[in-house]
Amino acid sequence: MRRFPWIRRFAADYAYDFAAVAPFFSGDPANPLDWARTIAAAQAHPRQRQAIVSVVAAQQRRRHAPAPAIEAAARLAGAGTVAVVTGQQAGLFGGPLFTLLKALTALKLADQVSREHHVPAVAIFWVEAEDHDWNEVRSCTVFDGQLEPQDVGVPARAATDPVPVADIPLDGSVRDVIDELARLLPPTAFTPALIEQLRDAYSPGIGVADAFARWMERVLGGHGLIVYDASDPAAKPLVAEVFAREIGTPGQTATLAASTGADLVARGYHAQVHAQDDSLALFLLDGSRRAIRQQDGCFVAGDKSYAADALQQEASSRPAAFSPGVLLRPVVQDTLFPTICYVAGPNELAYLGQLRGVYRHFGVPMPLMYPRATATLLDSAAARFLTKYQVPLEALQPQDEGALNALLETQIPPAVDEAFANASHAIEAQMTELVQAIPALDPTLEGAAKSTLGRMQHDLQTLRGKMIQAAKRRDDTLRRQFIHARALAFPRGHAQERTISFVSFLNQYGPALIDRLKDEMPLGMGQHWVITI
Repeated sequence: MRRFPWIRRFAADYAYDFAAVAPFFSGDPANPLDWARTIAAAQAHPRQRQAIVSVVAAQQRRRHAPAPAIEAAARLAGAGTVAVVTGQQAGLFGGPLFTLLKALTALKLADQVSREHHVPAVAIFWVEAEDHDWNEVRSCTVFDGQLEPQDVGVPARAATDPVPVADIPLDGSVRDVIDELARLLPPTAFTPALIEQLRDAYSPGIGVADAFARWMERVLGGHGLIVYDASDPAAKPLVAEVFAREIGTPGQTATLAASTGADLVARGYHAQVHAQDDSLALFLLDGSRRAIRQQDGCFVAGDKSYAADALQQEASSRPAAFSPGVLLRPVVQDTLFPTICYVAGPNELAYLGQLRGVYRHFGVPMPLMYPRATATLLDSAAARFLTKYQVPLEALQPQDEGALNALLETQIPPAVDEAFANASHAIEAQMTELVQAIPALDPTLEGAAKSTLGRMQHDLQTLRGKMIQAAKRRDDTLRRQFIHARALAFPRGHAQERTISFVSFLNQYGPALIDRLKDEMPLGMGQHWVITI
């Protein structure tokens, strides 16, 4: 993955030089001893297991979860059970491919932990349902029949208040969006069932986050994935002490994260989160999701002011009115669940690296962090093209013809290439000799001779370009293969896994795609996998 220009040094070092980033984490996911120690800490930490199992079970009943998911959630009640957790915002129709890769990584890690450490382990997907960035979740991108990326989405909201997505119900427009999706997706044997399943999950009146949870459960619940809606007010009393402590030590979480961020920067990395010292890592829910900040000895949220004692008492007695921010969400998560590992994306690793002191402040064991699997799915035609011509995957990212031209140059017949090279060398040698000799006749002609050489070199390069264009016309098949592979791997010049919804791939390959990826996709850190279907 270090070959990709968008991978920052912190994520690369996490995979290849963990010692450099070790001070920011609780352990090395490549070290079995660190897994054993983290498992023991999670099992020993007191938490209300039966209460959270009841919350999850109620969610599953409401969504009609598959039996394997229900059985996995019930195992959480056991004192020895541990969890591998991942999560994401409630993107439309499941969001980009990396959402699926995150969940599959968690499932595979949970299976691995069970085998290697002989403890019951489950995989949990945390639906970040209280996020309020509507534009980040209201649309998705799919391939049409010509491999052109097409955006589909429910309408933008006119309201300006930051309303949690969990509180936004789908309206009738979602039917039109699914109709549009059905028109855009290339028809396959799997399309009718896929569209019907999406209509079942995303029906008018269902909350956006609830629809996302239903869809993820439909896709992966049969493999035992526990889907958890983090907006559930029934779970908030279980973390009321965390909320009250955040209010009782105002600014401490932000200060700890900022201090670690400064340490990261001093070591040549970057700080992912820049929190204000006067803010809490907590939001107030009053129909909107409002940031809480300190001002003149009080707390202010929106246009309301609260005395410190009153707000702390409110958090204890009415915790459902509060929502954790990005710095507090992991602590809340690992207070509720016996987390031994969190599956993170590259950017998440950076902000999680700022939280070791925050975990310590709240007295919660920090889990290991494991980079999610990262992959590009290619059809057999694109894979054959890359293999046959030894084209590096990352060479397909630029949206120009530089890589294609370089490839076509290698396809020019050797005799033509050799003749051109000989002509170029001969002309340059003879003209250089003339440039050196001509001043003896008339020094003023030296400049004209050099200009002539320059024009001849320019004309040769023009001829070279025409040769490449002739090669393009001669081998139009190669050009089509290149464009096909590039369209698949880097739609709009961006990584496939971050751009295209996994709905596209379920439409192309059917539900067996999930089995294939779960069975065959490796877990190794630092590798980007090219998977041929």
